[in-house]
Amino acid sequence: MITAEYPRELETDVVLRDGSTIRIRPVRKADRDGLLGFLEALSPESRWFRFFSGGGNLEQAAAWAADVDYVDRLGLVATVGEDERIVAHAVSIQMGGGRAEVAFAVADELQGRGVATILLGHLAAAARARDIHTFTAIVLPENHRMLQVFRDSGFPLSVHSEPGRLSIELPTSLTPEARARFEDRDRVAAAAAVARVLEPTSITLVGASDRAGTIGSAITHNLLAGGFSGDVHLVNRRGGTVGGHAVHRSVLDIAGPVDLAVIAVPAEAVVGVASECARKGAGALVVISAGFAEVGPEGGQRQRDLLEVCRESGLRLIGPNCLGVLNTVIGLNATFAPTAPPPGTVGFMSQSGGVGIAVIERARELGLGLSSFVSVGNKADLSGNDLLRYWEDDPATDVILLYLESFGNPRRFGRIAPRVAAKKPILAVKSGRSAAGARAAGSHTGALLAASDVTVDALFRQAGVIRADTLGELFDVAALLAGQPLPAGRSVAILTNAGGPGILAADACAAHGLDAPTLSADAQDALRAFAAPEAAVGNPVDLIAGASADDFARALRVLTDDAAIDAVVTIFVPPLVTRAEDVARAIAGVAAQRTRHVPVAAVFMTADERPAALRDAGVPVYPFPEEAVRALGRAASYAQWRATPRAAAPEPNGTRRYEAAAVIAQALGHGQDWLGPEELAALCDCYGIPLAESRVAHTVEGAARAAREMGGEVALKAVAPELVHKTEAGGVRLGLHGASAVRRAARQMRAAVGAAGHEPPAYLVQRMAPAGVEMLVGVVHDPQFGPVLACGAGGTAVELVHDVAVRITPLAAGDARDMVRSLATFPLLDGYRGAPEVDVAGVEHVLLRISALVEDHPSVSELDLNPVVALPDGVVVVDSRIRVASASRERS
Repeated sequence: MITAEYPRELETDVVLRDGSTIRIRPVRKADRDGLLGFLEALSPESRWFRFFSGGGNLEQAAAWAADVDYVDRLGLVATVGEDERIVAHAVSIQMGGGRAEVAFAVADELQGRGVATILLGHLAAAARARDIHTFTAIVLPENHRMLQVFRDSGFPLSVHSEPGRLSIELPTSLTPEARARFEDRDRVAAAAAVARVLEPTSITLVGASDRAGTIGSAITHNLLAGGFSGDVHLVNRRGGTVGGHAVHRSVLDIAGPVDLAVIAVPAEAVVGVASECARKGAGALVVISAGFAEVGPEGGQRQRDLLEVCRESGLRLIGPNCLGVLNTVIGLNATFAPTAPPPGTVGFMSQSGGVGIAVIERARELGLGLSSFVSVGNKADLSGNDLLRYWEDDPATDVILLYLESFGNPRRFGRIAPRVAAKKPILAVKSGRSAAGARAAGSHTGALLAASDVTVDALFRQAGVIRADTLGELFDVAALLAGQPLPAGRSVAILTNAGGPGILAADACAAHGLDAPTLSADAQDALRAFAAPEAAVGNPVDLIAGASADDFARALRVLTDDAAIDAVVTIFVPPLVTRAEDVARAIAGVAAQRTRHVPVAAVFMTADERPAALRDAGVPVYPFPEEAVRALGRAASYAQWRATPRAAAPEPNGTRRYEAAAVIAQALGHGQDWLGPEELAALCDCYGIPLAESRVAHTVEGAARAAREMGGEVALKAVAPELVHKTEAGGVRLGLHGASAVRRAARQMRAAVGAAGHEPPAYLVQRMAPAGVEMLVGVVHDPQFGPVLACGAGGTAVELVHDVAVRITPLAAGDARDMVRSLATFPLLDGYRGAPEVDVAGVEHVLLRISALVEDHPSVSELDLNPVVALPDGVVVVDSRIRVASASRERS
């Protein structure tokens, strides 16, 4: 029996529907006693459903369950507590032919909470990596709960009735429907977990203090002054009173329930306090204290100990090392921020406590109200992905702001964020633009993507997240989205009383993808009816310095009523006579009465505070035209994304996934890194990737013979380990005619490649492709983001031109289309200067097939097709390289 290494990558923590957590991991041989205890604790009915008998030899069953090899027999267990008590077991046993039998058992107290469904999903993911395509299961007809597990999983089922039992078959690949059901389960569970933090019925502060200048004192003040309607308990080992409230010496001394506990004590005392909160039955912790994973190995162990307490008891955790949380809806302010924001409709998450303080302060200055705020700190448990799923259906939140320093699970973010962004705008500032991480670049694609931030841009673009470059821009866009409707298009009218700022606004429109069109004759006539004779009414509309507040109101009414206008920027520069307050009230009045949903952004170029009338009306006010226009540009792009239908990633026709897996497995078995020409051609053929006709020869005479048999004009290319840039090493010769020319070129090539430090090469004899547009298609496997796919201008100067579009896989059809059309060199594909149009759809199909290839096979670590020659009647890949490596884990 072949035994593989323990698959540590299958270990994970999972949230149940009620927000509690379990640990899922592979079975170990040492689990025999734990499995026996689990089986003995099952009710007679549960044992009957599992073993089709009420008794049986449980010791033998436990030994059988612990006998795993991680190849033909894979078992998973769900555990709780520090002692890893087993509460569920699932097993997959290979039957041959890509099939495996599965069985499940769940502790009685956990049945009905989604555990079996979770185990099924994880078994299926592991099975796909082992080329198992079908699960079978035998279920007793009266085992309605297990039948419901299979039905609710979303896997398409085939159920066959047999004497006294049901035989069930299901594929291990998730359908879109199944994916949606799993995501919905995760969404409900995550929202329930966050609700424990943001919607508590009682709050306990451990570390309460009245000593000025301390964090405990600041939190105590904010908590008592926030107006929280539930019970507030204060805890400090010294006892006494604070602000007229009794202070308990321990959490265990509190008479009532402890719902949310906020901990602000020295780091070394946190784990003990958390254990007391667990004994008291708390639902969630917010750990303010620093001194955990951010300070080194000792703190890292302390954080693991804290998390173990939470896992054992089902506590959910925000932090440690965080600013705290607030919810203005219920008057909860458990932060040490010096000021409190006004209530509003913006949810905000920050990884940085310092940034959180600045955000709260700035929100108060701008009058931008928050619904809730969470500082996640070290993100030991609850993270931004969980908060997104809470805010998705939170009626108090209309706009979501994120300050991110890192991603915990960017692929999961990429699945969650598009669904949320389809309902509510998500704005993000992601720090660390300078380098996404060192990456060994063994190809043109690797060089293009190395040490860049394009992966984050690609993730946000696909997910519909509005990326702001600065915190200032974040607030500019948030203020617009929180108070104004989305623009229906990109046409902007500019209304001003000074010509210069109007021109600046028009220039900014061009820079941010907006249009400032000339107004219609009807609109211009309506403006001339009251504007001064010197006024300009084309767009920008310059009412000149003498314009009154009433002039601004009448002009704004004309512009918002114009069906050709999607947004309006008003610019006021204070003259000698017209008062800013009067103009602000006029603009606010029109904004409140407009009949069309046209956003209005106001620019007041004054030294005074932003007019209160506009703030109260939800009209954002900016100090300069460029900020207002930039915010409108971001909003217009988001509105366009939201209005664009999004389809699931397509399954290309005619792919042979399992044959491709065999090619990769064979290469890995031989210790290969970059695939040889034969394996490369076989793998590409499995996914319908159109390589140029070619033959491999291992000698000079073999190359000459291949050219003679192929006939016509050929190219000759050297094939040698680590030979990436063939042209630079003298390893490419084009336009050769006849065997003698190929023989001569092969001899010269062998000498040149040897002089460049490479082994004697083999030769690839390839039919010359017709002239066309050269492109690059490539993939680099990012450790966090998974496969990152690039498409751009190709050829030998690809890194010099650097015209590339990037997306995270899997690609939807719309992603492939957008990638190609976003290139600066796209006109070359579209018949530039009379040249024939090429097969753009063929290029898109190549992108989708490459996306499917790297999604199906995580072992493909790097791929480079360059050039891909786009022709009027098709696409041909002239040069290709693929590197494979053992996949470290199944991507989530």
